Amino acid sequence: MAQPQSEKRSTRRFSLELPIKLVDQAREITTAQTRDVSSRGVYIYLESEIAKGSPLDFVMTLPTEITLSDPIRVHCYGRVLRVEKQNDRQGVAVSIDRYDFMSEE
Repeated sequence: MAQPQSEKRSTRRFSLELPIKLVDQAREITTAQTRDVSSRGVYIYLESEIAKGSPLDFVMTLPTEITLSDPIRVHCYGRVLRVEKQNDRQGVAVSIDRYDFMSEE
């Protein structure tokens, strides 16, 4: 009988379906949606192809439930850790290497 795997995550995940904007090398913008978010990573659903190890930079707005105040826009920089094919889209696990809070415009 297989042994259950222990939880490897060191930070709390929030199950949030948030729209995000991905920015690629050519500064093209694509939209995607999160499944869950933590301070060190995010799981997103993408309709376009992306490879494991690819750099990824995206902007998301954290809602009041997370910030406990006003919503906050965050520009995140990370790398694709895992890609899972799911019908017409991909599930993508992304580590967040760094992030910057954005001012409201």
